[in-house]
Amino acid sequence: MSSITTQDGTEIYYKDWGAGRVVVFCHGWPLNADAWESQMVFLAANGYRCIAHDRRGHGRSSQPYNGNDMDTYADDLSALIEKLNLTGITLVGHSTGGGEVARYIGRHGTKRVAKIVLVGAVTPLMLKTEANPGGLDIATFNNIRNGVVADRSQFFYDLATPFYGANRAGAKISQRVRDAFWLQGMQGGLKNELDCIKAFSETDFTDDLKKFDKPTLIIHGDDDQIVPIGISAIPTSRLIKHAILKVYADAPHGLAHTHEDQLNADLLEFLES
Repeated sequence: MSSITTQDGTEIYYKDWGAGRVVVFCHGWPLNADAWESQMVFLAANGYRCIAHDRRGHGRSSQPYNGNDMDTYADDLSALIEKLNLTGITLVGHSTGGGEVARYIGRHGTKRVAKIVLVGAVTPLMLKTEANPGGLDIATFNNIRNGVVADRSQFFYDLATPFYGANRAGAKISQRVRDAFWLQGMQGGLKNELDCIKAFSETDFTDDLKKFDKPTLIIHGDDDQIVPIGISAIPTSRLIKHAILKVYADAPHGLAHTHEDQLNADLLEFLES
């Protein structure tokens, strides 16, 4: 397997497909790089080099006890970019991966970045606080933690339903896609996935977003039951100068599958603009 080793000895698995200008993908919780395969195949066929890694503690990467936080995730991403000597890249982050992209820019800047895409991203802050009264109550995330601790296999099986909007009238997502979601979730480490809940829900990315100085595309479904658009894409689009916001009507959180053709077309158009 292709992998790099970070400063603390963590092995980060990645897949590297195609040739041309580079697109680097960051996945959501509790998934891994496989979540991006449809986009990677499509863009590689259209002349792009597509790279996606498994975040530490997820998929085929190491499962270290420590370092399961946004700063370290961003540093791992930087290590991958530096070791592969990638330049002029487009960073694409979904959900937690959107936070990872934002924190990467906040910590490491945009010298190697040409463009940015945030898809269903958790930015700027998921948790309800005094400064963020529209956020989700801590009980929401405690319920996620409790579900993962009690029976994460059942929890991930159930979570696939709202993730892909399978509980909506007319939903066409297959059971096998939902099974693949469960499988990816079960490949991660329990400690890592629990820590990541805190990372994606309690990290404030406001200052990171203000450092974006490259063309940015924000894509979000207006029926996202996991990361509601009103607390994420809308305020994010106001914090990033000249960002383009595309709202997918009736789209769920897992729109990389449910709206695959639309997302692929929008990514390609943005890359070639």
